[in-house]
Amino acid sequence: MGGDYACHNCITSAHSRSAVSYFCQNGTLLHSIVELLVLTRDLTQGNVSTHLRQQATPMAFGLVAIISFDAVDMFFVSQLGDMPLAALAFCFPVLWLLISVIIGFEAGAVSVISRAIGRGNEQLARRQTTDTVMLAGLVMVAIMIVGLFTIDPVFRGLGATDEIMPLVHDYMSIWYWSVPVNAVCWICLASMRARGNSMLEGKIITLAAVVNVILDPIMIFGLFGFPRLEMAGAALATLTSNLIVMVGTLSYLHFKLRVFATPFAKLSVMLQSWLEMLRIGGPAMLTNTVVPIANGIVVAIIAGFGVTAVAGFGVGIRIEPLVLIPFYAMSAVASPFMGQNFAAGKLNRMLHARRVIAKFCLVYGLLLTVVLYVLAPYLASLFSDTAEIQEVAVTYLRIMAVSYAGYGMVMSACAGFNGMGFPLPGVAVSVCRALIVFLPLALLLKWWLGLNGLFIAGATANIIIGLGAYIWLGRYIRGHRCEEAHQQLY
Repeated sequence: MGGDYACHNCITSAHSRSAVSYFCQNGTLLHSIVELLVLTRDLTQGNVSTHLRQQATPMAFGLVAIISFDAVDMFFVSQLGDMPLAALAFCFPVLWLLISVIIGFEAGAVSVISRAIGRGNEQLARRQTTDTVMLAGLVMVAIMIVGLFTIDPVFRGLGATDEIMPLVHDYMSIWYWSVPVNAVCWICLASMRARGNSMLEGKIITLAAVVNVILDPIMIFGLFGFPRLEMAGAALATLTSNLIVMVGTLSYLHFKLRVFATPFAKLSVMLQSWLEMLRIGGPAMLTNTVVPIANGIVVAIIAGFGVTAVAGFGVGIRIEPLVLIPFYAMSAVASPFMGQNFAAGKLNRMLHARRVIAKFCLVYGLLLTVVLYVLAPYLASLFSDTAEIQEVAVTYLRIMAVSYAGYGMVMSACAGFNGMGFPLPGVAVSVCRALIVFLPLALLLKWWLGLNGLFIAGATANIIIGLGAYIWLGRYIRGHRCEEAHQQLY
């Protein structure tokens, strides 16, 4: 991985070879300049609020696209009736669980790559990008195979009835194939976000969403001569759009931006890279999988209230991510920001970023509380005409809205810990929120208040743990600032 590799990657076209040959033969000067201008954005300099805003804005558009996949599926599937809608609601906990595993890989990739960038080691960032993409793809292929053979026991365990199981089979037997495709594509894009380039990620994901919106009605309802596939069509549209974007992303990042190292490295080198990524990614996976596991338990509990209750809850939790997009975007950029600044020793900038994020969460959270109270009935009516389903969805959104500021802080704090290279506090925050506070409170309030008690428990957990996460993140950063000052003194 010496001069030949650097030389190869600093030449971006055949026409430029003669002009840059001197620089390539005598070091990596031009290579460094190209990376600085094209691939990487230094988050350790400049206004903190401006960096967060400029990075989060394109990320938000990309997240609109990601979340629209499921929302668009639900909208078109809802046209098929209440039973397909309920079947899709049963699928969501498993979808989120697998997506959470991928997000864990993303978190690990962003953390190690952003810290490599913060130390000025682009060659290491390339190595870690390549190895993480390979590992994520292999792991998710294995998970896909297991998933295909366990559809019946998993979804019957969630409470799906004999009437709903064929619809679940139609959807999941195709959707599972998109898991490794998503993993490869998302890790590639996360590697660019770690370099401070969230604009590219937003554009590519938006393209995938546009393709999905076009294909969904064609494949679900059988338009333009295509066979009517209904539930299977929704899954096939998602798989097709993701596959198209994965191929395009790999090609662009390899041939145009050259962010990959050789995939044929020594096994010892790859293992070292994998272990460093998994040191962050493993706990991050645990952090992210806690929530869908808890949601799966909640779905099983809600199933006792009937199919309409499950469908209404499904509508609510599909609308919810759409309004939480700014929080997701902020947490997505918090990780590389914290990672680069922590590696560069800019701890005061990290404390400033924490305050900026908290203010944003409070202001936007209050805005959501008002907006959702007014608009929840209209939003629920877009997905179902059944009054009982709408009532459950509206109640869920109105209760949960008062706690979204806390949830936004939880997400950004966990991302901040991961970016710094300390994932265990994030695990503790998520476990406390979902298992220690929410589930016991949900069981108690369900007995006391019925279905609404479950929603109140969720809102309470968000507020309590959000405040705790804000305080803990600040103390963690200040603790490292004191350590750094002590080391400089002695």
